[in-house]
Amino acid sequence: MPYSSFQPLGETAMPLDLATLRNAHARSRQFGLSENTRPDYALLSPNALAQRLDQHRLFYEHALPLVETLYQQIANTHSMIVLTDASGLVLHSLGDDDFLARAQKVALQPGAIWTEQSQGTNAIGTALAEHRPATVHGDQHFLKANQFLTCASVPILDPHGGLSGVIDVTGDYRGYHRHTMALVRMQAQTLENQLLRDAFTDVLYLGFHGRREFVGTLMEGIAAFSLEGHLLAANGSARFQLGLEDDIAGLRFDALFDPGMEHVLARCQAAGEGWVTLCLHNGVMVQARAALRLRDAPVVTRVSPRLSRLGYLNTGDAQLARVLERVGKVLGRDVPVLITGETGTGKEMLAQAMHGDSPRADKSFVAVNCASIPETLIESELFGYADGAFTGARHKGHRGKIVQAHGGTLFLDEIGDMPLALQARLLRVLQQREVIPLGSAQAVPVDIALICATHCDLPAMVQRGEFRADLYYRIQGLTVRLPPTRERTDLAAVIRKMLNAEQTGQLRYTLSPQVMDLFLAYAWPGNFRQLYNVLHTACVLAGDETEITLAHLPDDFVILAEAGGHAQESSAGRLATVTQTAIQSALAEHEGNVSAAARALGVSRNTIYRKQRH
Repeated sequence: MPYSSFQPLGETAMPLDLATLRNAHARSRQFGLSENTRPDYALLSPNALAQRLDQHRLFYEHALPLVETLYQQIANTHSMIVLTDASGLVLHSLGDDDFLARAQKVALQPGAIWTEQSQGTNAIGTALAEHRPATVHGDQHFLKANQFLTCASVPILDPHGGLSGVIDVTGDYRGYHRHTMALVRMQAQTLENQLLRDAFTDVLYLGFHGRREFVGTLMEGIAAFSLEGHLLAANGSARFQLGLEDDIAGLRFDALFDPGMEHVLARCQAAGEGWVTLCLHNGVMVQARAALRLRDAPVVTRVSPRLSRLGYLNTGDAQLARVLERVGKVLGRDVPVLITGETGTGKEMLAQAMHGDSPRADKSFVAVNCASIPETLIESELFGYADGAFTGARHKGHRGKIVQAHGGTLFLDEIGDMPLALQARLLRVLQQREVIPLGSAQAVPVDIALICATHCDLPAMVQRGEFRADLYYRIQGLTVRLPPTRERTDLAAVIRKMLNAEQTGQLRYTLSPQVMDLFLAYAWPGNFRQLYNVLHTACVLAGDETEITLAHLPDDFVILAEAGGHAQESSAGRLATVTQTAIQSALAEHEGNVSAAARALGVSRNTIYRKQRH
């Protein structure tokens, strides 16, 4: 069976075995490298990199939000996320500023090639060479210049089994964590599933599992069949459940499932999708959700409850209610809105809700994170470019995000990170209501509703000359502040709403009184983004258990929350101090034995090492 990012529950990816590592080092020597070879620092030009992004746009656009999700899980750990194409070219990176600066010194940045041929043994290059996940730690890197790194890479397969690229987490070797690979594999599997579901038209998609609550999760099998019943593609879970080998050519629906395809088509033809109970060819019964995807069918957007309208967001907090009332009054009135607030307070969620309640709801909502797009690419991403704008440009040019939002809403997240030069161009677009793509003299009229968001103090940035005053006054028609989680009086209601969204099948999760008290007392420095990640992880770990207890919470979170005390007494500094005190006490009690102290505190050894460094 070919490699897949899917693994049954309970299995984890192991670091490279000694034989594989020796082979990787041998390949490095065959490429003419030595341990002291200077790394290849050559970068593609911005234009050439933009061209490669165009070539991989579907892959890139599916991957980008997953990269951001993965970064939320590893933020502030001296790490970064790297996305490459199948040739090892770095398309995108996102990480902590301090580590990004160190990574740039060895050219681990967009535009660089990280194959074994150019960089010696490294997780990205070795994953590409071996066609399987690779963890390369410290001095396992062939080049000495790269031995300060620890890297976990997973290759991404396209629906036909070919390589699309690699997703990788790289950090300081002193902060190695054995769970990193599991996080990378989860996002890799999610990306592969998304690529499969977006690869075909005029097909029947089948999502199935032995337990209904696992359909729609990473554990579901996904298979695509032509309308004539031929198997076109299947993800790793589907291959595992069906016992399929490498070659799936010639396999038909009716040979794999009973009842046959005619029965399933009849169930889902009227509504476009439907639930069916099927028997696999090996006798196993599964629950399946079948959906038709037809070329000429209208596109129906299903909005997640977490991204619904303004009324849904109102769960009783007075500060938030005033924000919702004010933004509701300006919808459809050509008033730009600036949303401020700490990271993770739900700024994009509010923007989506505003769009959903506006007269433009049936048009596009286009979100651009100004902090996540490399500075060299943000201009072409926002404004687009014309045919022939630069060597290798896409034949028909590229419609930028602003033009894509025509008639709808443009949401510029983290606008404080937009380069000054681009701020002037954006100001002209807002004033003249037209865009001139790169390499073109022809203006394109645009009609957009503008919503911007930032966690920065824009007035202070204006005073320091870091943000244009004229643009600031243009985008702040109405400024609203989203309160941080620690100030919200409706936290219990928000938690219940998040738990309802995690409901799968017949499982309805609740929090034990002890966990609810812990959540209400905690300061939540990462705000609702942190809360959601903790709840989601707890629900996954709970499995069939419907009550979330302390045993289901991430270890690092429990020690931090229990050490932090009540929210009104907490701050990031206070929490850090208390946590350091707990760690020092545990180390003293166990005579400096880090492993014993970690067991006593219920955290990993790396957590203690990381806290000690700070």
